[in-house]
Amino acid sequence: MKKKLTVSAIKKRKNNKKISMITAYDSLFAKIFDESDIDIILVGDSLNMSFRGEIDTLSASMEVMIYHTKAVCNGAKNSFIIADMPFGSTINKEIALTNAMRFYSETSADSVKIEGGIERAEIIKYLVENGIAVCGHIGLMPQNVRGDGGYFVKGRDDISREKLINDAKAIEQAGAFAIVLEGVLETVAREIRDSVAIPVIGIGAGRDVDGQVLVWSDMLGFFQAFKPKFVKEYLNGAELVKNSVKKYIDEVANGEFPARDNIY
Repeated sequence: MKKKLTVSAIKKRKNNKKISMITAYDSLFAKIFDESDIDIILVGDSLNMSFRGEIDTLSASMEVMIYHTKAVCNGAKNSFIIADMPFGSTINKEIALTNAMRFYSETSADSVKIEGGIERAEIIKYLVENGIAVCGHIGLMPQNVRGDGGYFVKGRDDISREKLINDAKAIEQAGAFAIVLEGVLETVAREIRDSVAIPVIGIGAGRDVDGQVLVWSDMLGFFQAFKPKFVKEYLNGAELVKNSVKKYIDEVANGEFPARDNIY
C-alpha cells in the first residue's frame, strides 16, 4: 500500500519526481484511481461540465462541491485530495475561510484549490494562517470564462507572461504549497516553474513543469463534446461502454441473458 502524500512531501517533489494528478467526482472512480497509485486526486469544479452537463463551471455551488468531495474521500484513502473552491466562494477572506472550513469539517479533503493570482494572494495567506492548505491556480482560469469571453491560451505576449510570473510568486509568498498552471505556452510555463520553489502542475502547459493533471473523463475518452489539444486519450471509454450496452440489449432480446450462471 502506498504512503499518502503530505503537503511537505509534495513540496519536496519540486525538481525531483513528477507529480501525477487526476480529477474524480465519485467514490467508484476515486477508488480505482487510488488503487492505481495516483499521487493527487482533484475534485474539480470541472464536474459541472463533464458530470452535470453544464456549459461551464460557474454554477457549481459549495453544496455540489462538498457532496462530490465527500464521495471522493469515501473512495480514495491513500491519495492526497484537493477540493476546488467554486465560483463566488472566495470573494473575500472571511467568506473564503468559512467555505474552506466547510471542506475541512464536512469532508476529509487535504486541501483546497483557489483560482487567481495576485488578486487572491491575501485570501490564500489568510487561509494558510488559519490552518488551510491551499493550492493555487493561474493561467487559463475556467471561472473567468465569461469575463474573458472564452478560453484562451495565456502567456502569448510580454504583459501576460510577466503577470503570470508575478502571480506565481505572489501565490508562493502567500503560502500555497503548489500551483496548477493551465493553458500556458510551454516556454512561459518553464519560466514560471523556475520562478518559484513550489511545484507547478500543468494542464495544457507543456512538459517542463513539476507534474501533470487531466480531467478523468477526457483522459479516458468518456467526454465527447470536444477534445482539448492538450488531452491524450488513454482509453476509448465511451465506445467501449456503448459496445457493451449494445451487447447487453442484444442478449436480453434473444434470451441469452440471464444465462444459467445468473439465475438463483
